[in-house]
Amino acid sequence: MAEITKILIANRGEIACRVIRTARKMGIGTVAVYSDADRKALHVRMADEAVHIGPSPAVESYLVIEKIIAAAKDTGTDAVHPGYGFLSENPHFVRACAKANITFIGPSAEAMEAMGLKDAAKKLMDDAGVPITPGYHGKDQSLKLLKAKAGMIGYPVLIKAVAGGGGKGMRKVEADADFDAALASCKREAASSFGNDDVLIEKYIQSPRHIEVQVFGDTHGNIVHLFERDCSLQRRHQKVIEEAPAPGMTDAVRKAMTDAAIKAAKAVDYVGAGTVEFIVDGSGKLRTDGFWFMEMNTRLQVEHPVTEEITGLDLVEWQIRVARGEALPKQGAITMEGHAIEARIYAEDPANDFLPSVGQIRHIDLTTEIDSDMRSRVDTSVEEGDIVSIFYDPMIAKAIVWSESREYTSGLLQNFISDIEATGVTTNAGFVTRCLNHPAFLSADISTHFIEQYSEALQSPDYLNRDEIYAIAARTLRNKDIADDEPFSDLSGWRLNNTRPMIYRFAGPSGEMVVELNVSTQQDVTAHVNGRFVRLSLDDEVQSHSNEEALSYEYAWSTIVKPEYVSLRRASETIIVPRYIAGGDGVTITSDFLTAPMPGKIIALNCAPGDTVKFGDPLVIMEAMKMEQTLSATRDGIVAEVGAAVGDLVTDGALLVRLVEEET
Repeated sequence: MAEITKILIANRGEIACRVIRTARKMGIGTVAVYSDADRKALHVRMADEAVHIGPSPAVESYLVIEKIIAAAKDTGTDAVHPGYGFLSENPHFVRACAKANITFIGPSAEAMEAMGLKDAAKKLMDDAGVPITPGYHGKDQSLKLLKAKAGMIGYPVLIKAVAGGGGKGMRKVEADADFDAALASCKREAASSFGNDDVLIEKYIQSPRHIEVQVFGDTHGNIVHLFERDCSLQRRHQKVIEEAPAPGMTDAVRKAMTDAAIKAAKAVDYVGAGTVEFIVDGSGKLRTDGFWFMEMNTRLQVEHPVTEEITGLDLVEWQIRVARGEALPKQGAITMEGHAIEARIYAEDPANDFLPSVGQIRHIDLTTEIDSDMRSRVDTSVEEGDIVSIFYDPMIAKAIVWSESREYTSGLLQNFISDIEATGVTTNAGFVTRCLNHPAFLSADISTHFIEQYSEALQSPDYLNRDEIYAIAARTLRNKDIADDEPFSDLSGWRLNNTRPMIYRFAGPSGEMVVELNVSTQQDVTAHVNGRFVRLSLDDEVQSHSNEEALSYEYAWSTIVKPEYVSLRRASETIIVPRYIAGGDGVTITSDFLTAPMPGKIIALNCAPGDTVKFGDPLVIMEAMKMEQTLSATRDGIVAEVGAAVGDLVTDGALLVRLVEEET
């Protein structure tokens, strides 16, 4: 058996913290590696040792094999755990570990190579008797042939990078006319992400579900499964909510699917943790002939906690034991119970096309009360004061809940997420709870189109365009003044039979919001917001008479006051109400300017000074937080100025294109 007394985690974030916790439980030492951006990260503080490996961009640190191997050698490491992402599915890294006499906690390089290219993996699975979707997986990558194959398969089709993963290098094409642009975008993203722009073409399943099977292999030839997970709720092919077991799964379909997954693993003599992913026809009840092999991820998955919760097993511990040479238990000894759901909490803004929210986490509280009939956990790597940077994935936590039934688990997870507090960055917590509470989700009517299909119902109300929010923020500031218990904090200017209004100023989407707050008693607070009347009271209602319309809704907000903003929170909704600062650096955005919505890298420019453009024309393509963003013309006009070049790193709000009126 291989001796493992110290593990280097060749990764960062919550998975690095996750591995450290299990290693510590097993009495194994840990080594963290970190880039400049992660110098103060939680995984660095948690590990027994830490080694700096370079600048912030992953290509200069976490993706440099030589630096990881050198760190392992310098610290006397026995084994390397790759986590997921980065080098976790890189066969060259596996071979480099072997050459350095370091145990790689994962599969062989040969297994990775067999499953790493989607076209070769499809052929291998077909030969092994695993069902595959109709498509083209050939070597000829000419536009003419690929387009012809798409027409033969029949639209809609999927273009997929053969070396892809995580939804990158994937495009759905509805019609022949859209094929050329989709292929170019797919190839560009694939080349950038994987260094390989080859693609395959597959038939698009109209009501697809994404169901995957967790498999494990050991060095003694044993391969077992740990049941299935449903990962259908996705956004841009990135999973948002995962659950185990899959809703609607029958014993017959489970046996067919897990048998196929084990065949897939045996075809490559698989060792360690792996996931066989299937695309499933979700148009009706699950069928034994209604699923097809999609890909195999030769690593641990982000969503592995739901499998741990239904089986009671520690999959990271299993990885380490298999790497030591220990044998797996028999299939019959692996059982499951109850239902588990995981939600990924991202620093992103659902109201702004889910763009990542970069900045400092000013306040975060991930604790929650746990009922006796449930289990819950939060896997995270962030604490108050940490930075969400432009360099890495913006996920800040995974919230996982287990209970006896799917319905109960969904409700518990909603409550769980509602207790999570985070300010300084925008999160998708409210969006996730709306997904969990949607009637279609509760009835298990789910597919990979769920978020797109119900996008309008899943969006947050436009709170910052409602007068009541500014009145509540003003009342919050007044209550804080009183609570400060300072003799001169309450400067209301006492008057006989009346009080002077308190003036508070906030920055709204369309400009300054001036609130005149009148407090006669704590039960009767009235306000005028830019002259419009609002009444607040302690009976949990707000009344507004703006524009001669009356409305009322619940007033039950928890609050955080900062010098630059007031954070109002109700359930999982967090609304940041900015304070107005006279003479500040606010920028007026007009349709003449196309600006960077977030920090990123310019990867393509489709315009030059003097060009005539029409509204909606794609002018700039930028890459940010591992995603491509296409920025389009905000109106018809002539390009007067281009403020960046291909390859430039730009900051949030940077001028990219300036338009002027067309000459008449």
